[in-house]
Amino acid sequence: MSNDFAGRQVIVTGGIGALGAAVVERLLAAGAFCTIPCTDSGKLSGLAFSNHERVRMIAVVDLADERQAECFFAEAVREKPLWASIHVAGGFAMSPLHEASLDHFRAQLDMNATTCFLCCREAVKRMREAKEGRIVNVAARVALEPRTGAGMVAYTAAKAAVAAITQAAAQEAVRSGILVNAVVPSIMDTPANRKAMPDADHSAWARVADVAATVAFLASGANTCTRGALVPVYGRS
Repeated sequence: MSNDFAGRQVIVTGGIGALGAAVVERLLAAGAFCTIPCTDSGKLSGLAFSNHERVRMIAVVDLADERQAECFFAEAVREKPLWASIHVAGGFAMSPLHEASLDHFRAQLDMNATTCFLCCREAVKRMREAKEGRIVNVAARVALEPRTGAGMVAYTAAKAAVAAITQAAAQEAVRSGILVNAVVPSIMDTPANRKAMPDADHSAWARVADVAATVAFLASGANTCTRGALVPVYGRS
């Protein structure tokens, strides 16, 4: 991979999860400095980059909290300007509609849509002066195909909001030289998904490394014109 990110700072929310960690590893290989909000430092053990010299962890409890999101981004750019912000943080939960509580619905909105909105907003604030930057969000297949969201209406609505935020923000931010896009995964081949669906055809699922490669391209300087895209990363599923 080229050194397209050499010397550039990239924020990766959700950077210690399966996809987020794959994104961080790919960016580090390309020379990036990665800043990761961390809610539980205990989860860092076992990650290849836990002690990497170009990885910075900042303690954050809740990126759906406006003040905490503001403080995180302010601290992140205190010493180095922001080139790209990749928003992997989110959450998934299923519930039949007739059993879903309002708290469940709001929790899905907060974990997915609110964090996306606040992180996009704070990233754009910091990129406007440089008149360049990249933002990559993570939606989900149900956001593009809502009829497949039966049994997970709250999650479907939250990820649809992520898709809408991406496209509206892309149209606005391009005036400042900022390109905003989202990847749209289906089921990814992760240990958790294999455990949950042991009898599925795992070979059809998108490999996390391949999804991370798509994220990295959209966040790179090599992407000079793609904006407002909702890029399917479905594998063969």
